[in-house]
Amino acid sequence: MVLQLIQTGFGLPVGYPLDPTSEFRSGMIGQLTLTGNDITLGVSDGSAPFGIIDDERSQAFTQAVVDEVTIIESPVQPIPDGYGNSLAPIDISGDLRETEIVRNSFIYEGPEGLILNERKGVLVAPAGTRLNHDEDGDGYEDSIKVVSSYIHQVAGIPGDDSTIGSGRVTIWFQRGIFATDQFDTTAKYPLNATLYVSPEGLLTTKQATPEHPGIAIAIGPPNALVSMLTFLWL
Repeated sequence: MVLQLIQTGFGLPVGYPLDPTSEFRSGMIGQLTLTGNDITLGVSDGSAPFGIIDDERSQAFTQAVVDEVTIIESPVQPIPDGYGNSLAPIDISGDLRETEIVRNSFIYEGPEGLILNERKGVLVAPAGTRLNHDEDGDGYEDSIKVVSSYIHQVAGIPGDDSTIGSGRVTIWFQRGIFATDQFDTTAKYPLNATLYVSPEGLLTTKQATPEHPGIAIAIGPPNALVSMLTFLWL
């Protein structure tokens, strides 16, 4: 489940005719558009968000991972750089928890220059990368610690289309409290932060332009244990 209804009061969702060109996940943000002369609903670009989509129409399921810690160990003795730092003597790599990562969703905290193999979920540190972590506790840096966030496709689960038959999209637009894993993993989510909508229809704290409206408040930021963003839809 990628959209959780926590408190919706007496508000009920409504169904709008589907923009036939749109793909979306439950928990993304929708926007009204014109298809020919007909008013339809598709994925919001952030300029005029209308409500929270509660249907699936995608080729693959995706999930968010937040603040995952990866330790990349060096199999051979690190080399000093003459300035008190230790460097990787060869290319070294470490596995992320997931594979099939959406590249533009990936951010990390750690040494610059790491290379992501998004299909295999592998991080590569080229030879010469500065080590930043003491894994064995002997007082000398011997590995690289990386904290990353990203969205990945869920292996073995094909996409779905819950709009087949009806040709309509279910959308929540009244005030309520919701939780979703469909958010921009490249943004930070402080408590009580104003939420906007990214050009991909995801919740974010990044305001693309001054004209892009705030539509919600973060009341439960995602973390390494719970990769869900809880928010008050305004």
